[in-house]
Amino acid sequence: MITIYHLDTSRSERIVWLMEELGLDYKLELFQRNANGSAPDTMKQIHALGKAPVIRDGDTVLAESGAIVDYIVHRHAGDRLTVAPAAAEYARYIYWFHFAEGSLMSLLILALVLGRVPEADASPVRTRVLERMKQTLSFIDSELAQATYFAGAAFTAADIMMTFPFTTMRHFLNYELAPYANILAYLQRIESRPAYQKAMALAGSKD
Repeated sequence: MITIYHLDTSRSERIVWLMEELGLDYKLELFQRNANGSAPDTMKQIHALGKAPVIRDGDTVLAESGAIVDYIVHRHAGDRLTVAPAAAEYARYIYWFHFAEGSLMSLLILALVLGRVPEADASPVRTRVLERMKQTLSFIDSELAQATYFAGAAFTAADIMMTFPFTTMRHFLNYELAPYANILAYLQRIESRPAYQKAMALAGSKD
């Protein structure tokens, strides 16, 4: 059985959600952040970097949410929630699966860091980053005008990767989604899913 080491208000909620969508058994171990927001030192006993998400599957300890999602759907779920390479939707699936961390979260983290540096308030760098955020969100919104989910008509693991930046990440970086009607409609579809509701009850942010 897979053990999920879950840090509150973190990307590891993706893994709990994935397991609920797949109907796979798992063990959940919960960790609370320190007062300064960092992960507790006890997580370093599981993985050297001491960050979430981390899973244990037998003798295998694996970090990184994208790697974990890919590992679980292929090794334990018979490729459910994926798109076959020969399928027309494969390019969209693989693009959005990696866009979540490669493009979107890296941009949001940069905006978060700059927002915590008082000297950066008037910096042209911060202005460019915020403008890039608007462009990126507008792009995502336009893409969701064409499809129910990120890979097309069907819910996939790409959606599990892409949802976090619009939900829990906004506890750290407070940005506005009101101008993006298609993203908001998408989130309503996600939040109506029973597996998502159960996962958030178990592992979602409590504030």
